[in-house]
Amino acid sequence: MIVLFRVDHRLLHGQVIFSWTSALKPDCILVANDDVASDELRKTTLRLSKPNDVKLVIKNIDDSIAAINGGKTDKYHLMIVVSNVADATRMALAVEQIAAIDLGGTKPTDETKQIAKSINLTDEDIALLKNAQDQGIEVYIQGVPSDKKVPFLA
Repeated sequence: MIVLFRVDHRLLHGQVIFSWTSALKPDCILVANDDVASDELRKTTLRLSKPNDVKLVIKNIDDSIAAINGGKTDKYHLMIVVSNVADATRMALAVEQIAAIDLGGTKPTDETKQIAKSINLTDEDIALLKNAQDQGIEVYIQGVPSDKKVPFLA
């Protein structure tokens, strides 16, 4: 069962490791990211930062979709973290079990505009999220579990 599907450019950090895992009690975190999946140093760094009692799996986007759709993750209370909106919408539209996208943190760039605290989106990101909403995916902003869930309005 997927307990959280989150976009956060930092992947694993304090909010995810402490706040979200304490609140949701996942027994597995899936980091779905093409770059990290092929970078041994980054994988090692993420493994060092994970909570002791939580399994960490790092896969590329295609393998993540295949694992979830193939039932390999069904036995877990699974938290999924991706680093960007494009990966999030791609996965959400390909995986029936993903009903919602939590926008937790996206990095500011010259091409983004800030739409909420820690949420910076390009016009393309906004279009992708709008399309996901049109397909029935809930999109919301929630930094930590104690924050109010705010609907994303495209």
